[in-house]
Amino acid sequence: MAWVQIRFAVLADHVDSISDFLMDIGCQSVTFTASNEQQAIYELKPGDVTYWATSTCVGLFDAADDMDFVVRSIANHPNMDNDFSYKIEQVEDKDWEREWMDNFHPIKFGERLWICPSWRDIPDPEAINVILDPGLAFGTGTHATTALCLKWLEAMDLSDKTVLDFGCGSGILAIAALKLGAKRAIGIDIDPKAIIASQENAQRNGVADQIELYLPEDAPQFETEVIVANILAGPLKELKEVICGYGQPGTLVALSGILAEQADDVADAYKSLTDLLPPEQEDEWVRINGKIK
Repeated sequence: MAWVQIRFAVLADHVDSISDFLMDIGCQSVTFTASNEQQAIYELKPGDVTYWATSTCVGLFDAADDMDFVVRSIANHPNMDNDFSYKIEQVEDKDWEREWMDNFHPIKFGERLWICPSWRDIPDPEAINVILDPGLAFGTGTHATTALCLKWLEAMDLSDKTVLDFGCGSGILAIAALKLGAKRAIGIDIDPKAIIASQENAQRNGVADQIELYLPEDAPQFETEVIVANILAGPLKELKEVICGYGQPGTLVALSGILAEQADDVADAYKSLTDLLPPEQEDEWVRINGKIK
């Protein structure tokens, strides 16, 4: 099937009304993205929806639709400016599911750990392989924040240790820790979808009997030898007492989801609770790790 898309700017206050309007006139899908000069939006909670001051709206239409009618309709919408400008583009017809799957490949972390999508061949059957597909929750190993944590876990001896994955997302870090020798892993996340995804991924990897998963309000009190918190700088600072409260003196801790320019601020927040090493950076992100005092 052939497609065309129309691209134009929308103010944040008008995103919902324009989205509904496009669907009413035959649009198949509506996407809003940031303009090139605008910053990404981080630190949203489940259910939060936030838009940039000006978003780029992309509406997808069947190529057989009357795009002159679409343009006139948008231009006449009461929430559009008089200087409405737009761009219409042809969209190449592809097997989009195949295209999406082709973007994910097995990734190696350190000397022995691989994260492998289920539809790919395992490159090294003798290695430690975590089978994990992109799905409900964040965390496939492709993002620098996850990669930094996986490398940290892979480099240590986790034998017989309990590992807390704070902000577990897909469960990738907890599952990797179990595959690397940890005896028990506990995942905590504010998003119920993360709990579901983590449980499914744990079952896929044969470690469901070694993992416990909780929403924060349901988590019991416990102490752990290893804590990895891959969230974002704001929550890391806000929850420092909670995160470190699951440890004891000597507990190893890794903090990730931190932009390089936020590293000093996060380290300062934790300096009374931990002894931290210098940040480890990948792309624009850093991991800070050390021990609880």
